[in-house]
Amino acid sequence: MTEILQQRLPYDVEAKRPLPGIAPLDMAEWLLVDEAFSAQMAERARLLSERRDDVLAVTDGAAPAMAELLQYVLDWLAENGAGYVISAKEVRRPDGVSVAIDRDDPMGTLGHLVQEDLCLLERRGAEHVLTAAVLCFPASWRLAEKIGRPLTAIHVPVPSYDDGIARRVQRLFDGVQPGRPLWRFNALYYAEATLHQPRQRVQPEEAMKLPFLRSERQCVLRMPETRACVFSIHSYVIAR
Repeated sequence: MTEILQQRLPYDVEAKRPLPGIAPLDMAEWLLVDEAFSAQMAERARLLSERRDDVLAVTDGAAPAMAELLQYVLDWLAENGAGYVISAKEVRRPDGVSVAIDRDDPMGTLGHLVQEDLCLLERRGAEHVLTAAVLCFPASWRLAEKIGRPLTAIHVPVPSYDDGIARRVQRLFDGVQPGRPLWRFNALYYAEATLHQPRQRVQPEEAMKLPFLRSERQCVLRMPETRACVFSIHSYVIAR
């Protein structure tokens, strides 16, 4: 497969923040279009066509939040999405591709609209649970293993993600307010540039010498009606 790469990151991965590394985000800067847009969108379309069960999952009861998310993204793109043209039945993307708006398949439609992967988390008892997602570009985790599970079970295990951090992340999801999104980034090192990386990484001791830096720009925001949280992931891969 042809490597899909960006030329640079829009932030400095060396600017470390204490975990979980959260900062406020301007709502107008939520969804991004970068130089890899056309290639990433083509890869998303391929995965949704050939491996839909691997990259899209929903749970019972998620329909209201999914419907709200689709309309929320459409409204956001109409106001902020440079290069997007929104009509009642379809969206023309910045690369000229037209996408039909299928309200019976909200997550599938979203997967064809934006570069970001989109995960919906809804409060179920004491924790937020992953109730729906379109996740074409996982970084070492499988959607099938996480769907329907609580927030603290979703993260790839890392030594620094202890119980204290897990509680702080849950408080973050409890506290995020509509119109006041938050964001963070990570830095991961891979031997391959492949965007769909569901397998668990075995990170060598000299990981930083691997040829590709993968960074996820992760945003958290709350839907105003259903109160579901949206976790969006914009994936960058840079040759080092």
